[in-house]
Amino acid sequence: MKRTAFFISDGTGITAETLGQSLLAQFENIQFTKLTRPYIDSVDKARAMVQQIDAAAERDGVRPIIFDTIVNRDIRAILDTANGFMIDIFSTFLSPLEQELSSHSSYSVGKSHSIGQHSNYMERIEAVNFALDNDDGARTHYYDKADLILVGVSRCGKTPTCLYMAMQYGIRAANYPLTEDDMERLQLPDSLKKYREKLFGLTIDPDRLTAIRHERKPNSRYASYAQCEFEVREVESLFRRENIAFINSTHFSVEEISAKILVEKGVERRLK
Repeated sequence: MKRTAFFISDGTGITAETLGQSLLAQFENIQFTKLTRPYIDSVDKARAMVQQIDAAAERDGVRPIIFDTIVNRDIRAILDTANGFMIDIFSTFLSPLEQELSSHSSYSVGKSHSIGQHSNYMERIEAVNFALDNDDGARTHYYDKADLILVGVSRCGKTPTCLYMAMQYGIRAANYPLTEDDMERLQLPDSLKKYREKLFGLTIDPDRLTAIRHERKPNSRYASYAQCEFEVREVESLFRRENIAFINSTHFSVEEISAKILVEKGVERRLK
């Protein structure tokens, strides 16, 4: 079965998209065509959106699923005329919250993703800069300011994980690639030893690592299965010997990896 799903918002669309994706993921037997439509913030845009929804309903032979976070009543009234199954995220959750909190919602556009007075936006930007400046062991003299230091072989997912934690949660994460020299010494590099409590290891299946490295340096020793298998085996041995917690990144998304690391290390997310 195939269905179309729209994520519609008068802001960035991130809230509608995130919650909608989470709900649709529970229906594994249905193939969804997912379309995000942010900044539907005028009557004209709403009318054009209705045309898109109706066209999808006619094409598919079944009405689309609509996840929206529209707060403007005039725009909502227009969208309600569309031939779609509407899921109004804000009204679904805000009404019971208003009752519980004995307070009225502001029903403001883009509250959760704006640069507000109490926003952690600048913290997240600074964390991204920190992750970039301390990527791949480029600098080690700022590790005292790091919340976390990811260690592992080259190309096992350290950089995207650091950047995700920075952008999403404001976590200052550095990463350090363990080399053959480190493995031969059978101990942590000196630059990491005094920050042992901040270390977390990433590992990866050798065949997956081989495929990733082959895209970067095809037919090289660096990308050979024998080299990848050796590095992964030695690094995992080092993690166990030094009592460093680690996870295998092969079958996890960057979101899952980040969540597991933060739980394991007890690092709090810097949310608003």
